[in-house]
Amino acid sequence: MKLIDSFGRQINYLRLSVTDRCNLRCKYCMSADGVAACQHSDILPYESLHLIAKAAVSMGIEKIRVTGGEPLVRNGIVPFLERLSTIDGLRHLAISTNGILLPEMAHDLFQAGVQRLNISMDSLQEDKYRHITHGGDLKKVFAGLKAAEKAGFPPPKINVVAMRGFNDDEIFDFTEMTRDYGYSVRFIEYMPTLDLADWQKQVISGQEILDRIAGKYELQEVEKGPYAGPSKDYRIAGAQGSIGIITAVSGHFCATCNRIRITSTGKAKSCLFSNHEIDLAPSLRNRSQIGVRRKLEELVENKPQCHALSIDGYEHENFLMSQVGG
Repeated sequence: MKLIDSFGRQINYLRLSVTDRCNLRCKYCMSADGVAACQHSDILPYESLHLIAKAAVSMGIEKIRVTGGEPLVRNGIVPFLERLSTIDGLRHLAISTNGILLPEMAHDLFQAGVQRLNISMDSLQEDKYRHITHGGDLKKVFAGLKAAEKAGFPPPKINVVAMRGFNDDEIFDFTEMTRDYGYSVRFIEYMPTLDLADWQKQVISGQEILDRIAGKYELQEVEKGPYAGPSKDYRIAGAQGSIGIITAVSGHFCATCNRIRITSTGKAKSCLFSNHEIDLAPSLRNRSQIGVRRKLEELVENKPQCHALSIDGYEHENFLMSQVGG
């Protein structure tokens, strides 16, 4: 079965958030004091999350990425991932993490059936990493990378939010990681989720990043796989890994968007920057997979053609990435 929206896009990718909590306080995501967490009673139990996943896969979803907040802080996450991995028809199970808990958890995650890791790391310098995360320990992230390799994971995707004046001087250092370690490094344009003054000054366009890299390295375009996200991928000569450019602000990738997302409180969204969402709670209370399927069909049917965010405009309600599912 294929899930097709009204613009002919095949929707085969679900981002499933399991918590709004995080063990870091990245400056572009929340303040140093954090944010008011959702009530525990509002967070979906694993049974409901599993029901949503089964319904989505039965409709044509082939890839699920588990997100947060930081998904690894939620108790019971490993058994839940193991249950997800056994859903008939699910072809790819991945998880997004900041890597802080990977040293202790990488082996169990691999054994549970997780196939790929995305790890957020916005600086390779300890002081800058500590600054952007409000106290995060970069050594733990590097230890997590080693633990993931030892556990059997393929080289992870490293997600870098590129910010002018903060980490744009590290573009080449991150690029070298694709050659030295085989990582897939993805540079993500800074996307404001809160209405911040002069946020445009922090944006480095994906084209500028690509031009900088191309000025130093020979680049080859990489063909994307069937479950790929929105990045445009390249490889420098001789590298095992790849470079990805994600241009949510300067160049919309909406025409090829293949995803929907579910928040940890059961709100279904077809676009990160759309204010439209559908509450799955009534169907979940009734344990109705048919009800969930109908809601997801409605969501996909009303998926917008394109979001309104651009370098010149800011047309969405403020939201916290940790509460939507990064």
